Amino acid sequence: MQKIFDEVGSLDKRCYDEYFLSEDILMEHAAEGMANFIFGRFKRGASVIVVCGSGNNGADGIALARLLHKKYDVSIFYAKEPKSPMAVLQQKRANAIGVRVAGDISECDVLLDAVVGTGFRGEFDAKISKIIKQMNTIESYKIACDVPSGYCFYADTTLTMGGLKKDFYLDSHKECMGDIEVVDLGISREIYESGKSTSWYLLDFEDMKLPYRVKKDSHKGSFGHLALACGEKVGASVLSAKAALRFGSGLVTLVGFENVNIPYTIMYSHILPKNTTALCCGMGLGSGFSDIELKKFLDNELPLVCDADLFYMSVLKDILKRQNVVLTPHPKEFTALLRQSGIADIGVEMLQKNRFEYIEKFSKKFPHITVVLKGANVIIANDGEFFINPYGSEVLAKGGSGDILSGLIGALLSQGYNPLEAAKTASLAHAKLGNNYTGVDFSLIPDDLIEGISKL
Repeated sequence: MQKIFDEVGSLDKRCYDEYFLSEDILMEHAAEGMANFIFGRFKRGASVIVVCGSGNNGADGIALARLLHKKYDVSIFYAKEPKSPMAVLQQKRANAIGVRVAGDISECDVLLDAVVGTGFRGEFDAKISKIIKQMNTIESYKIACDVPSGYCFYADTTLTMGGLKKDFYLDSHKECMGDIEVVDLGISREIYESGKSTSWYLLDFEDMKLPYRVKKDSHKGSFGHLALACGEKVGASVLSAKAALRFGSGLVTLVGFENVNIPYTIMYSHILPKNTTALCCGMGLGSGFSDIELKKFLDNELPLVCDADLFYMSVLKDILKRQNVVLTPHPKEFTALLRQSGIADIGVEMLQKNRFEYIEKFSKKFPHITVVLKGANVIIANDGEFFINPYGSEVLAKGGSGDILSGLIGALLSQGYNPLEAAKTASLAHAKLGNNYTGVDFSLIPDDLIEGISKL
């Protein structure tokens, strides 16, 4: 698990003030880190074009070109002439050893974007817009220095300086970031990051704690009993139930009021089983439960997963008072949740631009609730702490995928996981199932995810 920061400029300043590391030293280490990435992946003599802007992001790129000179066929293209003191100094150094300056951007093995960094705000002028557009059409391996310029350059890899920045994980930025690697700046990352607290973290697959069965003297009752509300659209709750059974729940029961055909491995009841250890509700619920029946299903203190239709129902206000609750909204459902909880009345577009802000507001008002805000980068919130799962993919963009996730979380709650650990592990497992799918990306169906659980 890695730390994520709003900004790292204050951490750079601490290096200057407390560790006597100058801006120049940090920049040299940034350039060296980028050079080492290239050394490890591309043969000597490969062609490299570094596109540089006028500020310190451009200065990083110029310093990199100097380090690659004579080892690679490297040249600098100046999108804008150097203006910052460090950019001017780095240009003098590069000129002194004869680093070539390119008159245009052409096909190359490696194209590195060092036009603007994280401090850039506003819009590009026509000249820079044209350059970025041209860079995106070049056939090469594309690297972004610190951040893809304006989040408009489409990088294969982003080499960011010092630490991870929160803006990297907006859903709208996922397309351009590529793989993200952190470059050290003259001290270990642990020391660099120690000067600033954060409540945001990046999850890794190593944070996934699967429900392995280690006790030999056990039986089906040892692994919990998950009960799911089976409403109008039966298929949704069946998918959740099948996923839960595959993910370790000892017993799984659908609770409903109609006689329906379901898989033989899943039980069905008109009443909540007495030995239930967790609940799952909302998937395909529709009008399948009356208000009285729904309140009866929820009249207990069992751990609960809520999804889908529940975010539009009046019972949600009672659910928000419970303990041991996991909510799993997609963006539209989260806007409904924000309205119902009196936090904000906004649309999906506004939410997606300000995901971090609004989930922080929700967690501040309801610290006892665990939220899994679905998206390209899933955000999990609990008691003022926030965890980003960056492994989501377009493979999962299919009806029923969310029902699988609810079933996975419910399975872990039924087996005794606390809500936060259940949410983190289930979200990572869900993403891993998508990543492990070997078919073409448009062909996945929910049953493929369920089958894939056995190979986790």
